[in-house]
Parts: sequence; C-alpha cells; structure tokens
Amino acid sequence: MSGKVVEILSSDELRRTINRMASQIVERSRDLSQLVLLGIYTRGVTLAHLLARQIEALEGITVAVGAIDITFYRDDLDQIGIRTPAKTDIPFDLTGKTVVLVDDVIFKGRTIRAALNAVNEYGRPELIRLAVLVDRGHRELPIHPDFLGKQLPTTKEEIVKVYLQDWDGRDAVELISN
Repeated sequence: MSGKVVEILSSDELRRTINRMASQIVERSRDLSQLVLLGIYTRGVTLAHLLARQIEALEGITVAVGAIDITFYRDDLDQIGIRTPAKTDIPFDLTGKTVVLVDDVIFKGRTIRAALNAVNEYGRPELIRLAVLVDRGHRELPIHPDFLGKQLPTTKEEIVKVYLQDWDGRDAVELISN
C-alpha cells in the first residue's frame, strides 16, 4: 500500500474508543447473561474479545464470544475471489440471545448482510445489533451500526486500515490515500 498515511486513532484513542463502545453495549443490554459478541473474521474477532474483556472489567460478567466466517455467504465472491475460509466458532445456541455482530470497518454493508445470513445457521436470536469500530460511509444496503467507534467520511478510493495489538502487534487506525 503506497500513498499518504494519516493516523486516525492512536493506541490510546483506540483504547478509549473500545472502552466507550463496551459501556454503550452494557447500557443498551437488558440482560448481560443473554449477551453474545460475534466477531466477523478477521479483526472483528479480535475486537469482540477486546470488548468482552472491557465489559467484564466494567460489570464483572463474562460475556460469551464467538467468531463467524462469512466467506460463503458473500454475494461478491466473483469479485474478491475464493479464499480459504476461517473457522466459524460459535459453541453455543444463539436462540433467544442478544447478538452483537462486531466488525472493524463498515463500508458498503455487504459483509454485514452476509453475517446476518450466516447467523441464521446458529439459531434465532432475540435481537441482533451491530458494533463497528469505523464507519467510512458509502453504504449500498440499509445497514447501520448500533454502536460506533468513529465516523470517518472517506472517498471510495481511500483505505481504512485497523491494527489491533493481538493480531497486528500494534494498535492504530490509519487512513491511506493515493
């Protein structure tokens, strides 16, 4: 990736953003024992674990965390190409739960649409919400986050890159433009 790189969130800002999102999830959840965080591969999974750790620190309650791979639910495989799917890990029934889908960046909304289709394979949740670290706009579908870290207007050509310590060895959000 070449081009101009601008740091959007530093490590400290990212930590504060995750703390705020976790607090919002707690505030809007009626029963934390029924809350499930489902991270969308790749960085959504790491982000879901970070949110769960923060919720536990705030409330003393362990929140169930799962990981979902949406590869075969996408409608654009012909454009992105087939890739080796990650392992979906949802060791619990989602029926009756409040599921919060977690992803790092929302763009057109197609990843979330695919995730919604995939969730149906694992039960019928009472409620599905969406937590996203960065919303860069340009939606093609009527999908919007319930919990949002940062609204970041971008051009379609720009790239938003999220780095998470547990996956990338550092925490930051960057905007890359040509």
